[in-house]
Amino acid sequence: MFVDKAKIRVKGGDGGDGCCSFRREKFVPRGGPDGGDGGDGGDIVFVTDLGERSLVTYRYNQYFAAGRGVHGKGKNLHGKRGADLELKVPPGTIVRNADGGILADLDAQGARVVIAKGGRGGRGNPRFANSQNRAPMEREEGLPGEELELFLELKTISDIGLVGFPNAGKSTLLGTISGAHPKVASYPFTTLNPVVGVVEFENFRKITVADIPGLVEGAHEGVGLGHDFLKHIERAGALAIVLDMAGVDGRDPLDDLECLMNELEAHMKGLSQRVAIVVANKMDLPESEENLDLLLEKTSDENLEVIAVSAKEQKNIDILKNAFLTAATAASGDTTQ
Repeated sequence: MFVDKAKIRVKGGDGGDGCCSFRREKFVPRGGPDGGDGGDGGDIVFVTDLGERSLVTYRYNQYFAAGRGVHGKGKNLHGKRGADLELKVPPGTIVRNADGGILADLDAQGARVVIAKGGRGGRGNPRFANSQNRAPMEREEGLPGEELELFLELKTISDIGLVGFPNAGKSTLLGTISGAHPKVASYPFTTLNPVVGVVEFENFRKITVADIPGLVEGAHEGVGLGHDFLKHIERAGALAIVLDMAGVDGRDPLDDLECLMNELEAHMKGLSQRVAIVVANKMDLPESEENLDLLLEKTSDENLEVIAVSAKEQKNIDILKNAFLTAATAASGDTTQ
């Protein structure tokens, strides 16, 4: 199950109480104070992990608490600090507070952030001793840990994001170029969640390509599952628009290209500028050739690379993979290939 939203409560561990105690020594009446301090409470820490693919863990478990500090004891025995609780999330997770403010944007593998701090441990009575009060009876209770209501949101991270209308062949294309196994069928909206595949090259380079579920016109206004789909495009380094050049569903691929560019820009200013490649798919069908000529004519003055492929028959797939690598490298600023 893919889950990209979750609401949870977290609580840092409570601090342990300080101890009020006195030494017992022969011939030393009311020996000096020897109460230990309480241990600090543990923290709630969010950690990104590539092994996590969604927020499904937090769909059913919605309350998390770190360990509390141990109370101080006599003989100056200080309490042990409470155990931190690490919550693993996929890279690309945003942590918001109850008001919607962003507490953390975990956009890299291995990122760590303390979200709820544990309470401070209380002081034992030796901390209150002075020249006027050598046998203090004071001691402190531990402070409670922070307790927060959090909203988690996942935005898929990938080097290349595949964008297109339903049934454009994005899932077939992703399965052809990578080891991913997205659902493929002859009806629209077979992909309901983002699927990320890893594309490998001979020089040991790897890039990630995400199949974003099919968009529809008006997606930026919430039509269909527009906002739920579009947010996963925001994290992609570069975008590739996949067009059904045969117009199997009665669509015009040139109109589709214009519509998709408009939807991207309407969702987030500048997002359409990330489109580096137009994938002219389904070139194995006879209706595609005429549409390809029109597409090349339309994009001749634009900074868009058009690559004609057939994902089904694996035509020009190596050319497309190399183009994806070049686009991903340019987007990341990496000059090594």
